[in-house]
Amino acid sequence: MKKTTITTLFTALAVVATAPVYADGRLEKIKSTGEIALGHRDSSIPFSYLDDKQQPIGYSMDICKNIVEAVKEKLGMDKINVKMVPVTSSTRIPLLANGTVDLNCGSSTNTKARQAQVTFAPTTFVTATRFVAKKSSNINNLDDLKGKTVVSTAGTSNIRWATGANEKQKLGMNIIPAKDHAEALLTVNNGRAAAFFMDDILLAGLVATSRDPSEWMISKDAYTVEPYAIMEPKDDPEFKKVVDDTIIGMMKDGSLAELYKKWFESPIPPKNVNLNWPISEQLKKAMANPTDSPDPDVYK
Repeated sequence: MKKTTITTLFTALAVVATAPVYADGRLEKIKSTGEIALGHRDSSIPFSYLDDKQQPIGYSMDICKNIVEAVKEKLGMDKINVKMVPVTSSTRIPLLANGTVDLNCGSSTNTKARQAQVTFAPTTFVTATRFVAKKSSNINNLDDLKGKTVVSTAGTSNIRWATGANEKQKLGMNIIPAKDHAEALLTVNNGRAAAFFMDDILLAGLVATSRDPSEWMISKDAYTVEPYAIMEPKDDPEFKKVVDDTIIGMMKDGSLAELYKKWFESPIPPKNVNLNWPISEQLKKAMANPTDSPDPDVYK
């Protein structure tokens, strides 16, 4: 017991020791070390993922590259070393909070709960719960699913939403859980379910990589709204201003829309799959009126 306690203590101290304190924030840290650390994901397509050379690429990574250039200009530095740090859903917030990572460049949902630990840049993507179904089923909305069997992935916010909507609207759907997204899509493909509820961008990826994408439709109606944004350190207004001003500038000059077209409406590496996912009305609104609000109602 004592050995475990001592080991735990040293581990905690080691984590703290890796995060030097800079009274003036991340800009001071970057100027002092000559380095900026970007947190990236390995499979968050098309936001942040590894290509066939195991290098981080994606929509969020390109946004972060622009931010690095803005930081370099702000600090008057000729060069900044960019350190790529792999993060997961569970490590991204702790590594940002303790200074290991300066920005998280992925597909992080901006929520009120998370804002207690970190902050967020202006929203650069808006996802939503939708459903995918076979075009041949002629299913277009929730009313068409009354009394039918539907599927969603176990343990997700999507299946929780579907369960709540089913009870509230008395739809009489039979909701079955799948162990993963691939199994859920297969359940619809083999006729055991009429529709699969999930984040729309994930559905787009599944459809685009399916055997015959033309067989599928994704619902036009969005049932929940979740804003994605670059995750920033909390209580660092000077650094946040550089990051936010860069993204707002990209929105105003059209370069963010160009990046969107590159990653969501064009063939992307390594398999040259095209997600064919046009900018949503919610994201158009966020681009026209930049906001870092976590409130879903702001995007509706």
